[in-house]
Amino acid sequence: MATTKWKIDPAHSEIHFKARHLMITTVTGYFKRFDLYVETEEEDFTKASVIVFTADIDSIDTNNAQRDTHLKSDDFFNAEKFKELKFVGRSFERAGDNYLLHGDLTIRDVTKPVTVNVAYAGVVKDPYGQIKAGFTVDGAIKRKDFNLKWDAVTEAGQVVVSNEIKLHAEIQLIKQAAHEVKPAMTSELVQSE
Repeated sequence: MATTKWKIDPAHSEIHFKARHLMITTVTGYFKRFDLYVETEEEDFTKASVIVFTADIDSIDTNNAQRDTHLKSDDFFNAEKFKELKFVGRSFERAGDNYLLHGDLTIRDVTKPVTVNVAYAGVVKDPYGQIKAGFTVDGAIKRKDFNLKWDAVTEAGQVVVSNEIKLHAEIQLIKQAAHEVKPAMTSELVQSE
């Protein structure tokens, strides 16, 4: 079977995370710079041999500059020392009508296995003749598992930021011609806007 290479379409993809604040509201953030490279057998994503996602930590945006600066500090991601987070997929398997993506997530200097739910929307040709594949990804992690350990409690005993962080992504991949893409190294992945 032929290997098919895919790159993310950043103009039509979004990477979000959500945390509870004071346990009464949810704050949403996203990464403005990220990349994803996938290799499959033909267009069968269950036979993916390479799945590498990276996000530039310095591109975190929660629509609040003070909060973004805090998230980039050593209390959380330490963007100065740890430039990116990385997810390397190990398997993409059918689970009922949807899929499970198993892989290893690295944040700071901690790598842990993570499984996310994936809804696969299929493959289509866009008006420009490009072959596109669409996915919706949902999952959750415990931030303290990745040394994002900052904690504060209000005078009334309320936790300021939840330990559970919900993940949500809308992903659109573009099928590449064989000569267009080589497997990118991590440092190359973060470069694209």
